[in-house]
Amino acid sequence: MKAEVAPNSPRVPDAGTIARIFCVDPVGIGVNVRSLAGPVRERWIAHVQAHFPGTVLRRVPLGIPDGRLLGGLDLAATLAAGRPVAEQGILAQSDGGVVVLAMAERIAAGTAARIAAVLDTGVVRVERDGLALMAPARVGVIALDEGIDADEALPATLGDRLALHCDLGSVSIGDSGQWEVDAVSVSAARQRLPAVVAGDDVIEGLCGAAVALGVESVRASVLAVRVARASAALAGREHVQEEDVVLAAQLVLAHRATRSPAEATPETDPADEAEQEGESASSEPRQQPPRDNPDAAGESRTPSAQAPLQDIAVAAAQAVMPAGLLAQFALQASGRARSEGRAGAFRQTVSRGRRAGTRRGEPGRGARLDVVETLRVAAPWQAVRRQERAGVPSRSPRVEVRRDDFRVARFRQRSATTTIFAVDASGSSALHRMAEAKGAVELLLAECYVRRDRVALIAFRDRSAELVLPPTRSLVRAKRSLAGLGGGGPTPLGTAIEAARELAGALRRRGDSTVIVFLTDGRANIALDGQADRDAAVRDALAAARRLREGGFTALLVDTAPRPQAGARTLAGEMAARYLPLPNADATGLNSAVRAASLSDAHGRAA
Repeated sequence: MKAEVAPNSPRVPDAGTIARIFCVDPVGIGVNVRSLAGPVRERWIAHVQAHFPGTVLRRVPLGIPDGRLLGGLDLAATLAAGRPVAEQGILAQSDGGVVVLAMAERIAAGTAARIAAVLDTGVVRVERDGLALMAPARVGVIALDEGIDADEALPATLGDRLALHCDLGSVSIGDSGQWEVDAVSVSAARQRLPAVVAGDDVIEGLCGAAVALGVESVRASVLAVRVARASAALAGREHVQEEDVVLAAQLVLAHRATRSPAEATPETDPADEAEQEGESASSEPRQQPPRDNPDAAGESRTPSAQAPLQDIAVAAAQAVMPAGLLAQFALQASGRARSEGRAGAFRQTVSRGRRAGTRRGEPGRGARLDVVETLRVAAPWQAVRRQERAGVPSRSPRVEVRRDDFRVARFRQRSATTTIFAVDASGSSALHRMAEAKGAVELLLAECYVRRDRVALIAFRDRSAELVLPPTRSLVRAKRSLAGLGGGGPTPLGTAIEAARELAGALRRRGDSTVIVFLTDGRANIALDGQADRDAAVRDALAAARRLREGGFTALLVDTAPRPQAGARTLAGEMAARYLPLPNADATGLNSAVRAASLSDAHGRAA
C-alpha cells in the first residue's frame, strides 16, 4: 500500500529553507546551487552570509592552480629568504568556513577529486616543491552550477558529496525578498546539533527509501541523516521526528532518484499472503509498549505515525520530484540523451586551448615559458646553488635558473569531429531505397550541423569512389551534393572502404575525431583492381574492412536493402562496426547511433 505524506509534513522546501538547513551544518552537508549569474543567486548567497556573521565566504575561481587551492611554495617569500617558505591554500585558510566554487559544472576532474578528498578527511595534505604540509580544512561548499543543458552538471565525484540541490531558475527577485533571516535560531541550532539523536528507525527508513528510489551511492543515506538532524536542531528538537525525515527525503533523495519505487516493489504471491495471515493469526500478539513510556517506544518515533518511515520518506520524495525526472534518467541510460557539440576528443597543444598545467621542457617551436612555475621549481635550490658558487669570482644573480628548471605551459583543446558518409550509389541500392537513404543522410547531416561537426561525403559506384563533398560545416553544400547524387552501376565496395579509411586517417593525423557511416546493401561486385569479379570483390571488401578495424577507426554500417543482408552483417563484423538495418533504423535511431559512435571514438582517443 502506497503511503501518503503525513498531513503535518512541511510544505515543499523553498530556497530559503535550503539555505537555513545548510547553515546549520555546512561542513557536513554542502549545497549545489543551479542558477545562472544574476541578482537572485547573489541574494541567495547574501542570505547564507547573513547566517554567518563575521565569516567570509571565500570565492574559488574556475581553473585555480593547485598551489593556490591546496597550498604550497610561497614564491616571493622563498626567493627573499633563500629557503623554502610554505603558504596555505584557500581551503586551509577557510577552515571552519564556507567556500564558493564558481562555474562548478566546468571544474576539472582532478580539481574536483582533490576537493572531494578534503571534504572526506577534513585535512589538506600537500607534498610538492620540497614541502610536506598538513593543515585542517573542515569547509562547507557552495557549488555554483551555471549549466544550461541537462547534461551540464557537476563532476560526479563532487556532486555525490553535496547533500542539497537548490534550483533558482524559477525563482523571481520578488520571491527572494521573502526569505527570512534568522541568524539567532540558526546559531542556536548549530550549538544544539551535536546532541540531536537519530534513532535506528530513522536511519533504516532513510536507507530503505534510498534503495527504493534507486539511489546508488551509500553516501546519500548518510547525508540524508545529517539533513534530518539539522532539521530537528533548527526546530529545537533533540530527537529526529517524522517531519525531519520528510524534509531530508525531499532535499537529499528526490533529485538523486533513478527509478520509481513501484519498479523495485516485488509482487506478493496471494498464497504467501494467506500463509502470512495464518501465521499471524496463530501467533501470539506482540506486546506494545505503554503509551506513557516514550523511552520504550523510542523517542524518535512520532506518535501519529500511520506508516513505516521508509514509505513516508518515499512518498515525500515522489511529491517533489521534477516532472519527467525518471523518464529523463531512462533516456540517458539508453544512450539517447547525449552531450551535443562535445563529441571531439581532447588533445594536447602547445599554444591553443584551455590551460592544462605545465611540463618540463624548453620554450620554442610555439611552446611558451611559464615564468612563475619555472621560478617555483628553481626557488628551493637557491641556497644550494649559492654554496656551489662560493669562492667563484663572478657576478652573483639574485635567482639562478638552470635549464632543468624550465617549465612550459600545456594547453588542451577539443578536437573537431568529422562524420564521413560513404553512400552506395550503385544500381542495387538505387533499385532498393536510394531516396530513403538520402533522406536519412539529410537528417543526419542536419544533426551534425547542430553539433557543429564537420561532414564529408563519399559516393561509390561503377569502378570508383568519389569524394563528393570534402569535410565542411556548410549544411547547404552538403545537401546540394547529396541531391545531385545519381544512382546506377556496379558496386566497388572495397574501393569505398579504402577511400573512407584514407580520408579518416588524414583527418586523424590532423587531430580530428572521425566516424565513418556506410550506407550500403553490402553486395560488392567490383574488385580493387577494377575487375567485375564478385568473389574477388567480396574478398577485397572484407580485407579492406579488416584494415579499417586494425586502424582503430569507428564505423557504423547501415544496411539499405529491403531486408537485412547476411553479407552486410558480416562486413560490419569484420570492420567492428555497429550494424543497423534501415527498415529498423528510423531517423532518430540513426542519429542516436551516429552520436553514440562519435562519443565512443572521442572517449577512446581521450583515454
